[in-house]
Order: sequence, then C-alpha cells, then structure tokens
Amino acid sequence: MAWTSLVLDLLGVFFFAVSGSLLAVRREFDIIGSLLLGTCVGLGGGILRDVILDVGVPRAFDSPIYLVPPVVAATVVYFFAHAVQRFHDLLLTFDAAGMALFSVTGTLVALAAGMNPTASAMLGVVTAVGGGVIRDVVANDVPQIFRARGLYAIPALIGAALTSFTSWADWFGVGTGTAIAALVFALRMVSLRYRWGAPPAGGHHGPTPAPSSV
Repeated sequence: MAWTSLVLDLLGVFFFAVSGSLLAVRREFDIIGSLLLGTCVGLGGGILRDVILDVGVPRAFDSPIYLVPPVVAATVVYFFAHAVQRFHDLLLTFDAAGMALFSVTGTLVALAAGMNPTASAMLGVVTAVGGGVIRDVVANDVPQIFRARGLYAIPALIGAALTSFTSWADWFGVGTGTAIAALVFALRMVSLRYRWGAPPAGGHHGPTPAPSSV
C-alpha cells in the first residue's frame, strides 16, 4: 500500500501544481512565478499536515521526488497554455482532482502516524484544501474555499471521513481509495456545474441589514 499512497500523493501534487501554474498564466506571472506558485499549492497542504503531526522534516523536503511534479506541471503549462482557451474551468478541474486525491492520501498519512480516525480525517481535509488556500492568497485571489459557487471543503471532508472509516474497518484498498477520490472529484465538479453551495453564514440570501443607531 505504501507505493500506492506515494503514487496517488505525487499525482495529487501534479494536479494541484498544474492549477497553480494555470493561475500564474492568468495573473501573467513569469515561468519562475509559475513554478513557485505550482510548488506552493502542490506541497503546501502536505507541509501543513506534517508540521501538525510533528513528524520531523516534512516529506516534501525529505523526499526530492516531491519536487518533480511541480517542475513537470510548470513545463507542461508553459508549452501548452497558449492552446487552452478556458483557463478558469481547467484550473478548477485540476484543483478538484488534486483535492480529491489529497483528501485520501492526507488521511492515510495521518493514520499511519498513529492519529485517531477523527483527527486523521481532519488532517485529510487540511491536506486537501490547505495548498489551494495558499495558492490563491499568494496570487491575490479569493480562495476557492470561501467562494459561494460550488462545494469545496464539504467534498474533502466526505472523502477524508470515508477514507478514515474504511481504513478503521479494514475495508480500505486500492479500489476503495480510487472510488472515494472519484466520488470527491465528481461531487466538486457537479457542485460547480449546478452552483451548489453551503448555507450562507447569515442564514439567508439577502443583504445583511445595517445595525441601527441608538
């Protein structure tokens, strides 16, 4: 299972890194900016998770192989971005794929570190959404997790919870992990297509009334 988790983790890094490089194109960054933004989103969530777990040097720095996907992503976007007409939709697709994979692998890493199922699911969500938040903040964009259009943290939470539960029940395997990631990806994309969203913080969709003066 270790190699499967590594492959899924590297795929997640790649998908997230592509989303970062596409955002760099939209923001008119240079190739170095594209590489740095892709690295931030691809590795950011995992670094946050490893720091919380206090497992020593985060695996993104301990294993040089984790630096390969951002380089590949920046190179691919550099040569093919001119042929892509809808950067935003493609960015959201790669972002959803990275989030789906990280909701699974982040939870597995936390479980392997000895965390309980609930804490592992929480760290799976941190891994899934952390890099995207870092990407959008660095690029001076509104983080996807705070946008009204589409569900973001909720699909990640569902994926992390299912991964944690199936692992606890000893049902987890390659097929199960793939199915969970596919479910998270599909839920995210469908929510974008039909503009699903979580209930507003104020409990209604109208404008918040201004406080009356006393």
